[in-house]
This record gives sequence, structure tokens and C-alpha cells, in this order.
Amino acid sequence: MPVVEWLRALEQTRISEVVRESAFPYIEGTHVLGLSLSVGMIAWVDLRLVGATMRTRPVSEVYESVKGWMLAGFCVMFVTGALLFAAHATKAYASVFFRAKIAFLLLAGVNALIFHRTVNRRTTSWNDAAVPPTGARMAGLTSLVLWLSVIAAGRLFAYDL
Repeated sequence: MPVVEWLRALEQTRISEVVRESAFPYIEGTHVLGLSLSVGMIAWVDLRLVGATMRTRPVSEVYESVKGWMLAGFCVMFVTGALLFAAHATKAYASVFFRAKIAFLLLAGVNALIFHRTVNRRTTSWNDAAVPPTGARMAGLTSLVLWLSVIAAGRLFAYDL
């Protein structure tokens, strides 16, 4: 089955119809709240990695203090995003803004994965430093740029519907 046919079938499911016909504004609002919570918490960690804020707090302490909220926001964002996608799957698939959003989202995930597999493994040597090493600062800055790009592309996609 070609992708577009599968997407049309997804749009014809009962849940997609309910989202599109009556629940869309509530789910979209919840998606934005989940995004705000998740990305807001990620931004605190990224700003600490960049060395722009909370310089007297260890990086691991900042991360641990926001991790639960960040993960909760990401779960809400993921579930509501999937529902919003299902409601307008063919339009999303055709939208350059949606494709850019997904690309930026994947790149943010790759950035986090690389950070956690490389620079973060040596956190004990720089955890208390007011300004972390270059690799950590670059990962934080890259994360901030990518998440802002996810948000911008998502907003542009919403106006494209």
C-alpha cells in the first residue's frame, strides 16, 4: 500500500474523525502545553550547558531537577502530536513545514544521543565548572537552535493547514 493511501486510511479512522471534528483545539492546546513543558525544561539544561545561567549549580543537579517534568512534557507532546497528525495525515505528509519539523526533531534527538554517548560520559570532570567544555556548550547551543526550529516549523505548518 503506497504511503498516501495508508495516510488516507489513517484519516478515515474513528479517532481521526473525532479529533478533526470536535477535539482538535483541545488536543492542539494540550500539545502546545506539553511542548512548553518539555522544551522549557530542556532549555534550562541547555542554558546551563552553554554556561549562560545557574553557573553555581552542577549540570547534573540542573538536569535531575527538571528530568521528570521534561519527560512528562515529552510524553504529552508525543501522544497529542500523533493524534494531530492522524487528523490531517495527508496534509502533513505534503507540507514542507511538517517535514522540516520532523527533520529538526530527529536532529535534536541525534544531538542528545551524541551528547549522552560522548561528552556527558565525562561529566564528573566538568560537572561543577561555571562554563562547561566546548563539546557540552556546542551540544547545548545546538539543542536550543534545533528546538526553536522545531517550534517555528510547527507554527508555520499550523498556518499551512
